[in-house]
Amino acid sequence: MANTFFKFKQFTVHQEHCAMKVCTDACIQGAFTAQYLADNEITAPAILDLGAGTGLLSLMLAQQIDAVITAVELDAGAAHQAIQNFDESPWAHRLTLTHQDIRKMDGAVKYDFIISNPPFYERALKSGQAAKDQAMHATNLSYEELLAAVDQQLAVSGELSVLLPYTAFEGFRVLALEAALHLKQVLYIRQSVKHGFFRTVGIFSRKPVNTVISELSVYDAERVYTPGFVELLRPYYLYL
Repeated sequence: MANTFFKFKQFTVHQEHCAMKVCTDACIQGAFTAQYLADNEITAPAILDLGAGTGLLSLMLAQQIDAVITAVELDAGAAHQAIQNFDESPWAHRLTLTHQDIRKMDGAVKYDFIISNPPFYERALKSGQAAKDQAMHATNLSYEELLAAVDQQLAVSGELSVLLPYTAFEGFRVLALEAALHLKQVLYIRQSVKHGFFRTVGIFSRKPVNTVISELSVYDAERVYTPGFVELLRPYYLYL
């Protein structure tokens, strides 16, 4: 049974009411995106977290970036949990949770940066657990619908961060390009130096750019965290 909470250095994520728990690849996305924003001195006063789940990504960005963050979550249990996590964090005044379907957002507010860990598996077998299937599979939200929502909500100079399976990412990149979103940075992730890539974090821009490519292995050959992983997650993980 998964832990009912995950404690970071500056905040705690309660997750007993969420189908999808805190996982390493989502932590990598949050840390990589926060570092990208900080290193490039990108001013993003308004950030949107699409499909917030526990609120993990919003919390990770709030720790590093002085921005107002709006999170959107469809599942009622996850939305309630994210509100709790936001309220108990040091950045409650900058974090807001909206319980709604992102496809029904009106686009009246434009965001400078959008982050999303969207449903992963468009054609994979389902688990039989409705909440988990909704969180993990594109049963209620296709990649095309996600990109349409992003296009509606993203400012003209805005950017997008997404986490996807390595095998699905190229197809998503093609769809993103059709929506005039260009791959600016990409991080290919391995579970260890002995494994192939299994996740990809992509940062997309409305402006055509040359793509910066990087790689990260979580573990080395001895099942010890790699220096790159330690450096990336040290601001967050308790024991790094």
